[in-house]
Amino acid sequence: MISIAFFNNKGGVGKTSLVYHTAWMFAELGYRPLMVDLDPQSNLSIMALDEERLEALWPDDVHPETMSGAVAPLFGGTGDVRQAHIEELSDALGLLVGDLALSRIEDDLSTEWPRCLEGRERAFRVTTAFWRVIKVAAERHRADVVLIDVGPNLGAINRAAMVAASHVMVPVAPDLFSLQGLKNLGPTLRQWRTTWQQAVDKVPPSISETPAGQMTPAGYVLMQHAERLGRPTKAYAKWQQRLPAAYRESVLGEITVSSTVVQTDPKQIQRIKHYRSLMPMAMEARKPMFALSPADGAIGAHQTNVRQCYEDFQKLVLEIAIRVGLTKDARV
Repeated sequence: MISIAFFNNKGGVGKTSLVYHTAWMFAELGYRPLMVDLDPQSNLSIMALDEERLEALWPDDVHPETMSGAVAPLFGGTGDVRQAHIEELSDALGLLVGDLALSRIEDDLSTEWPRCLEGRERAFRVTTAFWRVIKVAAERHRADVVLIDVGPNLGAINRAAMVAASHVMVPVAPDLFSLQGLKNLGPTLRQWRTTWQQAVDKVPPSISETPAGQMTPAGYVLMQHAERLGRPTKAYAKWQQRLPAAYRESVLGEITVSSTVVQTDPKQIQRIKHYRSLMPMAMEARKPMFALSPADGAIGAHQTNVRQCYEDFQKLVLEIAIRVGLTKDARV
């Protein structure tokens, strides 16, 4: 299963929008993507669904059709994970709906993580809960690729989400805070990967299958960059130039001896503009920015931005497919 987590412990870089548009572009190009909302704030679900549907999915009592509902029996002590509801957004695109109630299981995930190193059965069942739910859903959806959205933190929910990820993409903004975020994220990600690799050697016989927990860094996406006459504005340029070395040192654990120009950095997957004027229309229309039409209000100069947005995300998705080894013939 090719599963890509979009992860950065800095908020506000446009991560959820990136997941949403990347998923729709995968569908546009003939793939079958499955989005998974593992952020308790559920911004991906809010972006994808209208308020009436969200009310139905989030009633006052239990939420059986969300990710929280899928893992509830395990964490409630009444059973194991159950089949998740797949919200069909199109013929090709599905969504596993997020839920604020996921925040309630964070303590249990945190407690059981070190117990995996002791070979405890429940520890493995808890830590792999998301992966097992996603795997079954991906098989049912016949998904080519799973895109996982997580919150901007280094907590236990995100750690369990990373265990379910074969690859990790890092959205970054050209600012000091993003560089500091990389310095926190990179070592933590490597530590999680190492710990899980040690734990899988201690899987008890009662556990039939566990994720590899590869968490392979696929690269970074430069978000919301500002340009003037094709060049980054002065305020952001210096931070952009520091990103290649920061990514290599923090995320890959490499020692850099020379600087790399960000525009030619092979670790940079794509640069995505903000497209500020299109996002409000896209939210209103419940569709990606690159699919906006004149009927949605995208007229005049907006249509030029729509076309540019389409080209940007098309290039992004084609490059992602190459980096993760995805072909249209590769099914889960």
